[in-house]
Amino acid sequence: MKFKITLAFFLFFGYALQSQVLIALLLGDKLNSGKIEFGLDGGINFAAISGMDSFSYNRNWNLGFYFDIQMKEQWYLNTGVLVKSVLGLDNLSENDLEFLNATTYDVDGEYQQKINYFLVPALAKYKFKNHMYAEIGPQFGLAYNAFIEFNSQIDDNEAVIKDGNLDDINRFDVGLAGGVGYRLLKGLGWTLGVRYYYGFVDVYKERSNTKNNSLFLKMNVPIGLSQEKKDEAKQMKASNQEKKAKKKQEKKERKEAEKEASQKSKDSVLL
Repeated sequence: MKFKITLAFFLFFGYALQSQVLIALLLGDKLNSGKIEFGLDGGINFAAISGMDSFSYNRNWNLGFYFDIQMKEQWYLNTGVLVKSVLGLDNLSENDLEFLNATTYDVDGEYQQKINYFLVPALAKYKFKNHMYAEIGPQFGLAYNAFIEFNSQIDDNEAVIKDGNLDDINRFDVGLAGGVGYRLLKGLGWTLGVRYYYGFVDVYKERSNTKNNSLFLKMNVPIGLSQEKKDEAKQMKASNQEKKAKKKQEKKERKEAEKEASQKSKDSVLL
């Protein structure tokens, strides 16, 4: 009973987050403060499941939001939720399909295992002064949908058939995640990064050593800026304008000096 209540809470929480992402976009400035940064987290991941006959990576898009919470100087807690995220395995073999007791079809095609998760990282993040960062820590997952997907071309038409198998999957997942990245625009712009995740919990209830693993190519887009960041952006803008004005003045002075030198050369020839 307790498990069902917990599961219901997470499902309600996860679906509610999808609408809250849109609401949060309108409140970016309110959510950002001197100690907290909020934004969108998205990208593409390449997922596989160890312990299976196939080891082809399943490629999927993911989307959610993140919080960077400053703990001490250059140390941060990175958390949030990937609301739309898919892990799994591509090109299932005959042995895999037999183990999964999957429905098969008498036409050519590919079978994939796809598992929809809500993924919640809780990573210690260190931001270097050169705007690089490194992060490591646990990541938690809750599976809310799972299916074996069959893809085929029939009479030049794409056919997709999904066969649900969530009951064969362990709903909760936890593992270790680590990554590195770089923030653009001198620490004020978007962040590009890579993160690797390896699960500690068996994906399938009936087979041991079946662990999720995935490589995330990610982008963080801050929504709104804290007053501190706004001041930094203004200072950077003013500094850039000052540098441009200085270069323009130096170019003007150089041209005048060249013109004056040319005139002096002409005068010396006449003399």
